[in-house]
Amino acid sequence: MKLFKKNENSQNKATQKLPMGRKGRKAFAVYAALVCCMVFGTTTAFAANDPIAVVNNLSNFIFGLIKAVGMIMLGFGIVQVGLSLKSHDPSQRANGFLTLAGGVVITFAKEILTLITG
Repeated sequence: MKLFKKNENSQNKATQKLPMGRKGRKAFAVYAALVCCMVFGTTTAFAANDPIAVVNNLSNFIFGLIKAVGMIMLGFGIVQVGLSLKSHDPSQRANGFLTLAGGVVITFAKEILTLITG
């Protein structure tokens, strides 16, 4: 059973890279460097004699990684919203805002959980 139809024209189509200027590349490089500094520079998990301290350090390390993923999603959502405003595409704008909201929730997951649990 065939799940996908092969289109004869799709084999001859060439893919093209999306244009990104110097400013865009430089901004992305700075953003990626900041995210890497946040992930690898501030969160370390040190072992201690107290088992609770070990669990707390591991928890801080994992939440730091989750925060970095949330920041990446925030940046991607901002880019999507900006591109949708430029191209006047409402569906892309909705996806951009959903990605932005998801990035905010993921970035502040630890704070939200501590607020819920008290």
